[in-house]
Amino acid sequence: QVQLVESGGGLVQAGGSLRLSCVASGIIFKISNMGWYRQAPGKQRELVATITSGGLTNYADSVKGRFTISRDNRKNTMYLQMDSLKPEDTAVYYCNAVKNIGPRVYWGQGTQVTVSS
Repeated sequence: QVQLVESGGGLVQAGGSLRLSCVASGIIFKISNMGWYRQAPGKQRELVATITSGGLTNYADSVKGRFTISRDNRKNTMYLQMDSLKPEDTAVYYCNAVKNIGPRVYWGQGTQVTVSS
């Protein structure tokens, strides 16, 4: 089993920054892709950004140029640097990890990000 734990959420003003972290533990061998998703009140969960084990990244248009996804495989940790935050970014942010063998998908518990105007 794989466990994912997010941290770093909080309350910030528009234009501010936050950095989210996701630590993977358990049987982490052969984790390939990881990503961040978010769900705002009354809306469906949506993709924010993904990153492969080799470091290739992909971003939703709504965050492109403002957010940066990265990972440190030695520490089994993924990050989401969020700059120029907008009130529209307010959501619960979830960590995701994938194993190609299976395949299998894992989710964290989520961390709240609130951006005030």
